[in-house]
Amino acid sequence: MTCAENIRAARIASGLGFLLLCALVGTQRVASQGQNSPPSASGDGQQIFESRCAGCHGLDGRGGERAPDIATSEKTQRRSEDELSRIIAGGVPGTGMPAFASLGSSLKNVVAYLRQLQGKDDSAKFPGDVKRGRELFYGKPRCSECHAIAGSGGFIAPELSGFGANRSADQIREAIVKPASTNRFGGTMIVKTRDGKEYSGLVRNEDNFSLQLQRLDGAFLLFQKSELAGFSRQPDSLMPADYGATLSRDELNDLVSFLMSTARGAKTDAAKSKKTDDEEEE
Repeated sequence: MTCAENIRAARIASGLGFLLLCALVGTQRVASQGQNSPPSASGDGQQIFESRCAGCHGLDGRGGERAPDIATSEKTQRRSEDELSRIIAGGVPGTGMPAFASLGSSLKNVVAYLRQLQGKDDSAKFPGDVKRGRELFYGKPRCSECHAIAGSGGFIAPELSGFGANRSADQIREAIVKPASTNRFGGTMIVKTRDGKEYSGLVRNEDNFSLQLQRLDGAFLLFQKSELAGFSRQPDSLMPADYGATLSRDELNDLVSFLMSTARGAKTDAAKSKKTDDEEEE
């Protein structure tokens, strides 16, 4: 081999060595990134739940035509993580629920996500300030004129002590800024009597012959449909639809935090009360 050929061979060997070194460094870097950025357990649980469970139990876990509610069901909420894991892994014979033992270590992630749907994930952080949220509830937005919490507030709209128990911060925020999508007031109606007077309120009872309304001041009115000149249902919610504009993002987060905190407090009180009752029975 000539001197020139020896030089070329040395260069080729050197180049191959450099490429191998780059490949080794790249492999180590990828491995290091994989170690530093493990997949999210909660994200894994959500993905599995939505692909394997939601078809029967619903995306929110509240059941459907083929499977029961496992989000708000007290029976399911009382089960331990180990019990839930065993049920998911082994299935429920005679109910159509298959076994998911193949999920292996991911079972705990599915259970963790189910706890989030149940509102029992204590790691969920409040998006705002609870104290300021309380001040808002009883102040500027005038929520307490219609809603009550722990017996304090209005009575024309649903009581909200447990409203945040099984809802995420985003779901609570949407219920505030888009009340029509989660209207829980019941139907509202305008009634016109034959003497020309008009009354409006929430429909509390109705059948083929009579109609009972509750006015915003709390008074109940009973009408016989045969004696009315007419009545019309109102599609819009009584709850203001402009909170998304009248409240800042921080104020909304504070209000959401207050509702989440209140729900957790209500659950804690209920658990303590039940424990006391059980101890007295013993």
